[in-house]
Amino acid sequence: MTFWMAALVIWMAAGGRVGRVLVKPATTARVAIVVAVTAVAVAVTVSIPEVAVAVDHLLPGGIDGIPLGDRVTGAAWLEFAVATSVVAAAAWPVVSRRNLRTIAWSIHLAGLLAVGATIGWSMLCGFVITVLACGFIAVTGLRNLDWTALGRGIALYTAGTVAVGALAALSIRRLLLGRAPARPGAPGWFWPAWLVAGVVIAVGAVWIVIELWARARLLLRRIRALHRTLVGRFPEVVAREGTGSTTQLKASDQVTQIMDAMYLQSGSGVELVPLGPPPISIGERANLVARWAHDPSGGVALDARWLAPPEGLSPRGWVRAIARAFRKTGG
Repeated sequence: MTFWMAALVIWMAAGGRVGRVLVKPATTARVAIVVAVTAVAVAVTVSIPEVAVAVDHLLPGGIDGIPLGDRVTGAAWLEFAVATSVVAAAAWPVVSRRNLRTIAWSIHLAGLLAVGATIGWSMLCGFVITVLACGFIAVTGLRNLDWTALGRGIALYTAGTVAVGALAALSIRRLLLGRAPARPGAPGWFWPAWLVAGVVIAVGAVWIVIELWARARLLLRRIRALHRTLVGRFPEVVAREGTGSTTQLKASDQVTQIMDAMYLQSGSGVELVPLGPPPISIGERANLVARWAHDPSGGVALDARWLAPPEGLSPRGWVRAIARAFRKTGG
């Protein structure tokens, strides 16, 4: 059951990558990621014991004594490494942007030849190429690590790739020692390790989507009270048509509606000279704006200068700070 669930998760990740290619320009890297994650999904699916038996029955004698399912699984992991190598190659500054598509097609073609050799001739050859490709991907991934949503996705994807390379190296050792490949579902940690690596790769491939969705959900929850209060006073800021249906678009819409409502409440841009410039402290300024938003007739008067996001802070971050202070006021 665990293999089935893992395969389902990875196929969902592959579908998510296909969706990004459909809604955004189909760049060389995006297409390669689709191929890579799909290859991981195929590898894990064929590794399911029931599926492996069904694939083996397509060629009962196997090829050179190795079951067909094992060869297909090894070839799928090889295709993952080859496709990801295209993405890694694109990340190096020395690679010509003009010739990138030609380079990518060359890598894919060489990968298909290696896949054919793995299935029809030597699994050892396939695992050696997989190890080399995973090493190249790991070096490239480490060069591009960063504490951002994209960087965290790269870290997960690279970690899964390193695990694949290590497992491929262990498979080479087994073949050189003349031991039969570990069968899907066999006792031990070997096949579950492949499964874990596949899931980590799949999560890394869609991590930026997952994180942005989670951030949008958290933002919607934090600004709910402020949004409800201001939209209740100025319902005209809510567009009746064309509102975003996705979580991220909904969060962006609500941030815009809050800013528009505060602008209307301040007198539509009128500057009050006696107020003077707003304080430099973001926390102090957010507290004053939150009190004014909670009770505009409570003795606090603000103008558009106070409502504009402070320097270095995005509208989303500014609204988040106001919403945090608004909750403390009992809003």
